[in-house]
Amino acid sequence: MNTLLNKILKSRCLFFMVLALTASFTMAFGEGCKKKSSISAKANSKTIAETKITAENKEKKTTEPEKVVIKSALAGPWYSADAKILKKQFEQIFKKAESKPIENVIALILPHAGYQFSGQTAAKALNAANRQYKRIIVIGPSHRTPMFEILSVPRATHYQTPLGQSPLDVDFINKLLQYSIFQNISRAHRSQFENAVQIEVPLLQYKFQNFKLVPIMAGQCSQDTIKKAAAILKPMIDKDTLVIASSDFTHYGQSYGYVPFTENVPDKLKQLDMGAFEHIARLDSKAFLDYRDKTEATICGYVPIAILLDMLDKDTKVELVKYTTSGKLLADYSNSVSYLSAAFSGKWQSSPEIKPKTTQSKLTKQEKEKLLALARKTIVYYLEKKKTPEPKEFGITITQAMKQQRAAFVTLKKNSMLRGCIGDILPRQPLYKSVINNAINASANDWRFLPVKISECNDITIEISALTTPKPVSSANDIRIGTDGIILGKDNRSAVFLPQVAPEQGWGLEETLSRLSQKAGLAADAWKQEADFLVFQAEVFGEEE
Repeated sequence: MNTLLNKILKSRCLFFMVLALTASFTMAFGEGCKKKSSISAKANSKTIAETKITAENKEKKTTEPEKVVIKSALAGPWYSADAKILKKQFEQIFKKAESKPIENVIALILPHAGYQFSGQTAAKALNAANRQYKRIIVIGPSHRTPMFEILSVPRATHYQTPLGQSPLDVDFINKLLQYSIFQNISRAHRSQFENAVQIEVPLLQYKFQNFKLVPIMAGQCSQDTIKKAAAILKPMIDKDTLVIASSDFTHYGQSYGYVPFTENVPDKLKQLDMGAFEHIARLDSKAFLDYRDKTEATICGYVPIAILLDMLDKDTKVELVKYTTSGKLLADYSNSVSYLSAAFSGKWQSSPEIKPKTTQSKLTKQEKEKLLALARKTIVYYLEKKKTPEPKEFGITITQAMKQQRAAFVTLKKNSMLRGCIGDILPRQPLYKSVINNAINASANDWRFLPVKISECNDITIEISALTTPKPVSSANDIRIGTDGIILGKDNRSAVFLPQVAPEQGWGLEETLSRLSQKAGLAADAWKQEADFLVFQAEVFGEEE
């Protein structure tokens, strides 16, 4: 029996888990514990269904995936949900946005505000692209969804707006999901607060025909991750692909927390925005990012723009199509957002394909010890200062394996009894950050317990479960008890067990799935028909009690 299984069998926590919409999860101790949770889990069953439909078909079957449609959350709140009204609005917008054709357009920068503000700026650039495309990739920034060092693509087959359904390029999306920096964060594609990609789709449906869509939401990414994303995308692009970087430019005023000047605002805003565009025109991603850092210019789509610049060949031509501001449109610069559209023309150049890593790197003994030390020091630091620390404050060096996009649970025990346990299921951030954040959550934010006191720290032991990315299985028979963690989804309900739960309780497969069904608020035998399953594995390690 291997070391991991021994560790799993010795673990005594984590019977019930609550799935939260924020993708954080809590777990309570099992059968022998008085503090048993009866809360059922409902959130994120869409993620399960979306994951299932795009599972890699190892037997090369020709069956079509189940149809899964993402309905834009902006219809109604952002624009008319009536197709006739929306088409009429677009007719007026595109008519006023006449533009000279630009040959061989391969990419655009488009704004993403409401159509009454930035619609003409976007339409003018779309009019300049006087051809049809078979694939359109839209990369937009995440405004509200926390996604550290990752990008998200949806597991779905179609995207729906009042103008109809557009097919997604499922094969392209599946290929991206082979890379760890591309994840499926369902909320990023379905929230009305994430407008950067959604607002572009009706414009594209109005202007173009018979294209497949690839929506990409970019999280909070470093230059290193930006370059990786560009290197992955570039070899996948062909001559029939249009890439759109969705971004507004400077957000000025007290409402946006950015007031670098108070006099001659219109001219200084344009000067600030054109300073950024100068680096875009030179296709210099690093200089553009450095300029943004130096000026603190509030360009929300800086990550999508930088990815696009890193994808383009040095011979690409760049043309500013239109620039305006909401301050000019409303004759009020107390708060103003800048809108810019640009066209990139030329050819996509071939480049070598970046091979995806097939497995996540195993943690060494030293890395596990570092993560445990990081969790303990984080708890003490937070309890004393109420701030989230950085590893450098503890003199802990973060290795490449600790920087992997990977979810983690942090479990606290006191006298062998659960004292707190919270974690992530989906890999939204580097492993070391997941450990830091969930160490804080387990000690201070587990709703089932009072916050840990500083005086308790010496009596608490810490266990970390570093998870692999959940993957679909075709049936319950493929689940391996003692090895796989399980996410069950059915009828808009879902529930999760970590790999160690079933062995701790002495359950076989059927009892485990019956318990999991009940935990989700379903009948005990609900798992037997039309249920979806995702599985994941965990490296479990902890301090000695």
